[in-house]
Amino acid sequence: MEGAHMTVIDTGRRPVRTPAYRGNGEVVLRPRRTAPMRPAAGVMVYRGTGVRMSRAPHRPRPVSVTMTVILAVVAALIAVWLVALAQARGAASSGTSVPEQLAVVQVQPGENLQRLAARVAPDSPVGSVVERIRQLNELDTAALDAGQTLIAPVG
Repeated sequence: MEGAHMTVIDTGRRPVRTPAYRGNGEVVLRPRRTAPMRPAAGVMVYRGTGVRMSRAPHRPRPVSVTMTVILAVVAALIAVWLVALAQARGAASSGTSVPEQLAVVQVQPGENLQRLAARVAPDSPVGSVVERIRQLNELDTAALDAGQTLIAPVG
């Protein structure tokens, strides 16, 4: 390359050249400049973080009595709503109870306690009927045998 300038500094490394463009489109390579090095015994000078901080006094704003009352009313309304929701769900699940009428039933092949409870008391909650069957027959496990006879609430 004709006209290329290169300054060689004896640092034990190869100099790095960066391209520069002239107005006529010709590329001229020149060496990359390195950052100035601090003297070995020099003292570091702290120049700050470069982030501007506000010097205005900042203190918490007091909460007004009106805002405190409004927040307390909202919290009370949420608590009342949650209690009403819990009672509505409890009433819906306890509305259909386990039938009082009992009968002797025979376990069908492949049937478990849940299927038996759904068969003998289809309008009642399955979990409640299963618990009642376990109490009536003093069952420790959920295992049933085909042809086994059990006392169960029917209805």
